[in-house]
Amino acid sequence: MAISYNKLWKLLIDKGLKKTELVKMSGITSNAMAKMGKNESVQVDTLGKVCACLNCDISDIMEFVPDEAKEGE
Repeated sequence: MAISYNKLWKLLIDKGLKKTELVKMSGITSNAMAKMGKNESVQVDTLGKVCACLNCDISDIMEFVPDEAKEGE
């Protein structure tokens, strides 16, 4: 299973926020934001900070998606 943060990017657009603004508001590192931009895993406390800042649940910012290679199996 792969991670997708597409929900987070849509939420930021809906709220009129930029990634750099979220970094400052939530207190996460720019490195963590870069990892999310590449759909890489980040620490749960990082996701918690983002959720607290945006007043949302973890399912509102990320989801697990099937790996493309395994879809045909």
